[in-house]
Amino acid sequence: MKKNNLKIGIIGFGAMGKTHAYAVQNLPFFFGNLPFRATVEGVVTRSLEKSQAICDTYGIPLALTNEDDLINNPEIDAIDICTPNILHYETAKKALLAGKHVYCEKPLCDTYEKAGELAQLAKSRCLVNMTVFNNRHLTAVIRAKQLIDEGRLGRILHFDMQYLHNSCIDPDRTVGWKQNSDVCGEGGVLFDLGSHVLDLAVFLCGKVKTISAKSQIAYPTHKTSSGDDWQTNAPEAFYMMTTTTEGATGMITASKLTSGACDDLRFAIYGERGSVRFSLMQPNFLEFYDATVSDKPQGGTRGYTQIECVGRAPAPGGVFPAPKAPVGWLTGHVMSMGRFLEAVYHGTEADPDFESAAYVQYLMDVALRADKQGRSLEVTL
Repeated sequence: MKKNNLKIGIIGFGAMGKTHAYAVQNLPFFFGNLPFRATVEGVVTRSLEKSQAICDTYGIPLALTNEDDLINNPEIDAIDICTPNILHYETAKKALLAGKHVYCEKPLCDTYEKAGELAQLAKSRCLVNMTVFNNRHLTAVIRAKQLIDEGRLGRILHFDMQYLHNSCIDPDRTVGWKQNSDVCGEGGVLFDLGSHVLDLAVFLCGKVKTISAKSQIAYPTHKTSSGDDWQTNAPEAFYMMTTTTEGATGMITASKLTSGACDDLRFAIYGERGSVRFSLMQPNFLEFYDATVSDKPQGGTRGYTQIECVGRAPAPGGVFPAPKAPVGWLTGHVMSMGRFLEAVYHGTEADPDFESAAYVQYLMDVALRADKQGRSLEVTL
């Protein structure tokens, strides 16, 4: 029997927990004539004071510190996991065993073995499961997929996919958990940004046949919140050359060492009959032409300048989402959440599910081995 009121419990409430709560609460503004109502019923963080403050701010009933209390609550239909990478496996497994549908931030796990186990468990229990590869739900990506599937590009020959940030180029900037392999997993930026571009590469260009890879740590020492030196133990950039089972060659870059990049996800796909190109940052620039600049035939600098505006609204606005998040970023998350909850309501499969995420996890495991061995490796899955 279909439930008309779907109740979600969110575990972890940093930037992504906040984003997911926004997505749930704003579904009616993005989806017309929803046959169900969705509400966030509980939040788990490590601090009861923090959980209560979140609940008071966003009108959420249950403030908790123990995820088991939320997972085992019979009123909760779905568990939304927004914790650091290494915590996903245990939480998702408990939720599935408790009969909950699961919506999990990427990467699904920190190893393929764990991700594959979750995919099998979710399938065996006939529970809706989905990984938050929100960029699949951007309208430009949907349209690119449509053109590729229609054959408008013809046979894909090569592609270039990049996810670029600038968050690791300042060694004095306080290090976060996504730069700590003890929390984010061995992959570092590969797990964080690389999971997104690998998912898009598979989604748009097909399964991977071979991978060669190179990781990079440009700044071996960063600062902790207390000002102490901290030795970088996870890649700050990761570069991959891939081939697909259909014969295309692709370059995939995930980097937090790119000056001038905010949240710069871009791809270019070239086929025999056409090509598509996309940059997530493109709608977020103001083009400025300064007529006072020299226009000498040689050496002049007059021309349009792209000024990054992104989410930098004047105070008190501009605090959510993060100032680096481009226009459309929130929409992708709302659409992702909506597709998940539609699947829960109708009892259908969600996409991308844990099986898709496990495949991406497998590709990342192969890439890490290729980097360590210094050679191209075959993808056998």
